[in-house]
Amino acid sequence: MHAPDLRTLGDLAEEEPRDRRGAEDRQEDHSGPRIGDAIGDMLRDAYRASLTSDAAPVLQIVERDDGLVKSLPVAPWIAPIEQWPNAERRALDLLKGKVLDIGAGGGRAARVLLDRGHAVTASDISRGALEVCGQQGIGSTVLATVDELAATGARYDSFLLLGANLGLLESRERAPRFLRALAAMAAPGAVIVGRGNNLTDSDDPLHLPYNERNLRAGRIAGQRTMRIRYRDVATPWFHYLCLAPRELDELASGTGWELTDTTYDENSTAAYIVTLRREG
Repeated sequence: MHAPDLRTLGDLAEEEPRDRRGAEDRQEDHSGPRIGDAIGDMLRDAYRASLTSDAAPVLQIVERDDGLVKSLPVAPWIAPIEQWPNAERRALDLLKGKVLDIGAGGGRAARVLLDRGHAVTASDISRGALEVCGQQGIGSTVLATVDELAATGARYDSFLLLGANLGLLESRERAPRFLRALAAMAAPGAVIVGRGNNLTDSDDPLHLPYNERNLRAGRIAGQRTMRIRYRDVATPWFHYLCLAPRELDELASGTGWELTDTTYDENSTAAYIVTLRREG
């Protein structure tokens, strides 16, 4: 994963209905964490730890803008394929030809695809993440958003959004623009293979009030405003879209993509893999 279009919570407030701003303004705290490449910092440390059998686990903090925090290990971001969920392993089998790995993180997927003979470009907006990709032998990396990449005229046969990176679609407004940017880079017959996390349909008490607030504001229920923290550094706040497949199908309409397949993870009602194919 990488954080999409990183901004401050104040910047995001300008895009949100008025009911969000009071709560967000109260959260401004100039004594808080430094804003920087928290993702890069944690991936560098996690990669070093992976080379030592007795290293302590590297942990990240995921912080939602309503104050909810969750501690998660970083090791899965760089784990070998043998440690991946079965659904993610199968997802790589759906790719073909030249691949753009979007939100490549530490390069776990790009490394596997290279070993399988694919031409792969790892893209991210975290310099530290791309440094780790380089340390894993991934020679083609690019520090750019999908909009910046689309302007280069590059063409790909497959686009990979692994690790719940369908969240990079951000919001109802941003998602069509994101998909159109990929369509502009798509070779004939291209595919998008992505992993999502459906929080729109969650019945978890930790999510229900947040989802209801989103719906009242006209947003997709599964949209999240969050940031990643590591040690004393945090990313800027960003939107992350944890939508249902049916919502993705609606957002893809008119973008040049058709949702053709959805498979939920084993023993999960939230995590899923989708395939979208280039129309025409």
